[in-house]
Amino acid sequence: MWEALWISTAVIFVAELGDKSQLMAMTFATRYKPRDVIIGLTIATAIVHLVSVGIGAAIGDAFSDYQGAINIVAGIAFLGFAAWTLRGDELTDEEADKARNSQGAAILAVGIAFFLAELGDKTMLATITLATHEGWFGTWIGSTVGMVAADALAIVVGALLGRQLPEKAVKWFATAAFVVFGVLLIWQGVTA
Repeated sequence: MWEALWISTAVIFVAELGDKSQLMAMTFATRYKPRDVIIGLTIATAIVHLVSVGIGAAIGDAFSDYQGAINIVAGIAFLGFAAWTLRGDELTDEEADKARNSQGAAILAVGIAFFLAELGDKTMLATITLATHEGWFGTWIGSTVGMVAADALAIVVGALLGRQLPEKAVKWFATAAFVVFGVLLIWQGVTA
């Protein structure tokens, strides 16, 4: 369980760097209390990632005899996540306006927005991929912690530095991390 927790925390934290969820978190933090933003995004993340690890665990259990091939496919997926990260992910003006102008309770507004934004996002797909060969519980907790930590960092750093973040450096670091994880998974699949 601990290995799954640490791996998924690191992978999802890196995957979240520069993601539109971080931009949403910064935008919500300009309107709501940071505490409410973190609570809302934590609840949404925990739900989405629970579904993700359920899917990943089912795939992994159903195909346990093919773990080498699954690792190769997972590695290729991580290389795809690297390309996706390099391409970038931006919050559209419409999404930013929705985040700023949402009505109702802050936690509910943030939670619903994050839940919908994360469906099919690279962090959800990365969590599914990790859960195919790691323990579901550790992956769930780790992926949730990694995402919340990255988004909380975005709220704090965004409040302190505004738009002066070295976006290119963050993007290249996250891309390199995905490439490393992808190559390691492919290597594990080939040598299995």
